[in-house]
Amino acid sequence: MTQQGDTNWWDKLYDEDAQDTAPAPTPDSLDERYDSAAATTTELPAPPPEAPPAAEADRDPRLAPDPVLAPVPVPDPVLDPEPPPAPPPVETPTVQVPAPRPRTGHVGTRPPTYDPEPTHLPAARPGELDALVADTVLDGARYGGYTLRAVSVRGDSARFRGEPRRDALLTARFGHDEAALVLVAVAAGRRGSEHTHLAAADACRWIAESVGRSHARLSEDIRAGRRGDLKSGLHRLTDRTYGKLRSRAAERDLDPEEYTAGLRCLLLSADPECRTRIFFGIGTGGLFRLRDGTWQDIEPLLPEPTATVGAPVVGFGSRPVPPARTVLGEDDPADYDVPEAGEDGDRLTMRLGVADAPGRPFVEDPLPPPAEPFRFRASVARPGDTLLLASHGLAEPMRGEPALAHELAARWSGAEPPGLAAFLADTQLRVTGYADDRTGVAVWEA
Repeated sequence: MTQQGDTNWWDKLYDEDAQDTAPAPTPDSLDERYDSAAATTTELPAPPPEAPPAAEADRDPRLAPDPVLAPVPVPDPVLDPEPPPAPPPVETPTVQVPAPRPRTGHVGTRPPTYDPEPTHLPAARPGELDALVADTVLDGARYGGYTLRAVSVRGDSARFRGEPRRDALLTARFGHDEAALVLVAVAAGRRGSEHTHLAAADACRWIAESVGRSHARLSEDIRAGRRGDLKSGLHRLTDRTYGKLRSRAAERDLDPEEYTAGLRCLLLSADPECRTRIFFGIGTGGLFRLRDGTWQDIEPLLPEPTATVGAPVVGFGSRPVPPARTVLGEDDPADYDVPEAGEDGDRLTMRLGVADAPGRPFVEDPLPPPAEPFRFRASVARPGDTLLLASHGLAEPMRGEPALAHELAARWSGAEPPGLAAFLADTQLRVTGYADDRTGVAVWEA
């Protein structure tokens, strides 16, 4: 059966899942039954959507529910609590102020006319590049109870003319530990020769080779204080070096005077208990010691060329023996030297009746200059001393300009020796009238 409206009204009315209505206390009318059937077969409208929650500002605080307090957890008791660690110390930041850069200064009333910095480089040849010499050489070390500083700087005159540095510097250590031996060699070439800087470098290298071969014996002699053995041994090594220089001059077809250099050396033991400092060499220069704020010139003294050294030798420096007399009584014998008799009664000079040439012998050419004497000095240092080995270019202003010696004494009398840069600036203090190469080796005693 179908009626207008919902076609499934029968199923909805008599469906097994439909809820049964309770019997009414009073008989129901036709309208009531219709309403009951309509309610059963008609779907209930969906409930209206819930309104969004009101904003916090729109809520009435009087209508807000009472807050629910959460239970507070009770911590468990801790037995033997450990103290908290101490906070790390706060480090105060330190600001490091850079030290002023050392600059080349001067002493005296006015600075020299030359530029204080290098200007012209020496000329180079493509096939002789190993002969080039640097403008400045700087070195340093610390052994035992002393601090070593060494520098060699081209002079203002050579810088202006574009000439190479004629001074040479070599520092070397031979051996190990307390038996080690430190050698510092300084050589200064002579002016007027094109190869003088090569001769200076050869002299330093060859003396270092000789000392290196004998360093064990030399180190033992220095520590034992054998002054005589050191002097004779180092003299032989120095003579051997100059023999090589003469041979090299012959190889280059040069005069020996054109290929030579003055050589000055220091030997220092690395043993902290040994304070013996050895100086040796040949040539001009200076050896100074700064003690208690005062410079001492301890360069070994050399005898004058005309001084008589050692015992007299018959035939050298004696008065001339008169010519043989042919007629007795012609001359007075008191006017002549009569040779003295020896212990056995014999005369030291025999008269064979041969007539001597009248007068003194005639010398056509001037006598050659005497060979450079060997210099040696062994000194014992004291704590606080400063030993300075100087080439000719530094020794001259040290002796000729008191202001330079006073300034270096003031700078080097501190508790600590200067660094390499400061030492370079100190040795470059310029003096008017002194523009040669400068080489200096300083030893500070702790």
